[in-house]
Amino acid sequence: MATTFTHSYPIGFRRGGGWQDDLGALIAFAADNGFEHLDLRPATTEDLKRVKSAGLGFGTIDLVDWPALGSADATRRTDAVQTNAELIKAAVAEGAHAFFLVLLPEEPAKPRRDNFGQFVKGLGALCDAIADTDAKLSIEGWPGPAPNFATLACVPADLRALFKEVNSDALGINFDPSHLIRMGINPVRFLDEFAQRVVHVHGKDTELLDDDLYEYGNVQPATFGKNHGFGGFHWRYTIPGRGIGRWGRMLEQLSQAGYSGGISIELEDEDFNGSEEGEKRGLCAARDFLMGI
Repeated sequence: MATTFTHSYPIGFRRGGGWQDDLGALIAFAADNGFEHLDLRPATTEDLKRVKSAGLGFGTIDLVDWPALGSADATRRTDAVQTNAELIKAAVAEGAHAFFLVLLPEEPAKPRRDNFGQFVKGLGALCDAIADTDAKLSIEGWPGPAPNFATLACVPADLRALFKEVNSDALGINFDPSHLIRMGINPVRFLDEFAQRVVHVHGKDTELLDDDLYEYGNVQPATFGKNHGFGGFHWRYTIPGRGIGRWGRMLEQLSQAGYSGGISIELEDEDFNGSEEGEKRGLCAARDFLMGI
């Protein structure tokens, strides 16, 4: 089975769309190619049983209706907490442990502090509701879509504040260095501070394109250029090993902090996405790189 060379972390991948909508085909591909676990979108109990019966583990399971967890409408927020608590408890019974979400606000144009305060209420209530389980919330720091880039808990200052306000061991980080690199945040320094909060890791990287940065800068849209697939004018997401992430160093940091989870490849790379053959090739190429690190 596929594990990293450094500390033998199991390697899996995050479920995408297209051919991966067929869960049976997805499970067969994963098992045939040595992957040890899958990150699933919102999954039924039957889905979890099928994955488990094939000998595969779980990386993360997606929560549902993420924005409602930070809604200013107390009824919507309470309903989202109840729905997700029930989802988590059912999945924990099948062996799942980490649950994925992004703090995307319902009203992205509202002041960030207002949206932050609402998410504190929702996440605090959800953590209380799952306190009798071993479940962990795995918050990813994707900054969200333009023009607002309104997602919360993407940067150290926000995370520091969130952990202070929601004092629960159930609250954790989905460490994805690609987003940090894109935003100019050193992922190695990030782990120096937050490694003990990491409950899951995405195997994704970012390439910084110096020539395009010179041509277009990092503020204005390019007049004559266009965004890279899964990227912007001067950067793009890649599989591990094709960006600037220091994977050997980051795995050592995670080990020193006691991380015991896996690495899930999140395939967002214009060199591979777009066809079944290309995506399978990209997942295997990322697997092979991580196995050698």
